[in-house]
Amino acid sequence: MSTKPVMGTTATGRRRNRSWPEALKREIVAASFAPGSSVSVVSRQYDVNANQVFSWRRRYRDDPGPAADRSAPQLIPVMITAEPDAAVASPPPAFAEKIEIDVVGKYRVRVGSGFDRQALRGVLDELERR
Repeated sequence: MSTKPVMGTTATGRRRNRSWPEALKREIVAASFAPGSSVSVVSRQYDVNANQVFSWRRRYRDDPGPAADRSAPQLIPVMITAEPDAAVASPPPAFAEKIEIDVVGKYRVRVGSGFDRQALRGVLDELERR
């Protein structure tokens, strides 16, 4: 598609500075970003200097324009998987793992499976001194 009939030249045949409509600039930029297209080919189709198309591409990359011109957000595929540790974790025990310690016949201490050895040693030593 050539813009020669739209933009044209002056009556004397001399080229004049062109004033490109905003919508046409965006159309040219969109065509240059189409898959398989090149700026060189698009600029020849629209009778525009390739450097001008590159300039418009930079401008519209930084300033995409009104929200109505923007394309709808694109969704990307997502895969949810279990964490590696979650698949290997052992199931909780079916019974409570506890032991009972009778200290000097006066005290009874019940200890669960997740006890701190040093803390238990300190408690037992204290109870033995009493």
